[in-house]
Amino acid sequence: MSRSVKNLLLLCVFSGIVLGGPFGCKSKAPKGGALAWVTIDSNYQPRDQVEEFIKQDSTVRNMLPVSIINYGNDESVLGRFKGSRFAMPKPAVLRMFYQGLQDWKVVDLKYFNEKKREVLRTILYVQDGEAWKVADSGSLMK
Repeated sequence: MSRSVKNLLLLCVFSGIVLGGPFGCKSKAPKGGALAWVTIDSNYQPRDQVEEFIKQDSTVRNMLPVSIINYGNDESVLGRFKGSRFAMPKPAVLRMFYQGLQDWKVVDLKYFNEKKREVLRTILYVQDGEAWKVADSGSLMK
């Protein structure tokens, strides 16, 4: 094989790796389709304190049933979160805003409003001291 053919072949292989690499690698961050929606209604037994908070809040607002995807405190999901107060925050940023920060969770929430339209939101919950509260509402960027 001539030298120019070898160089051309090497260039094609290198180009395939460079251009195809980002498309061939799978992200470690869970997507909405990777986790299943869980429906919270009056009979649902919450798995953690955030789900208990969501159930109580939804009951008070008369919004049951609601469906959720609880991503927990996955930093890669937090890095894709964009809300009205925070955009792609790090846990250190949350600790700066919430001095008593104990824990945080990102949850997709789906429910029907009073006009019977489906609402889909991503909520950032924080445990500030002993109480869970909504830190921000927004969506997950792709």
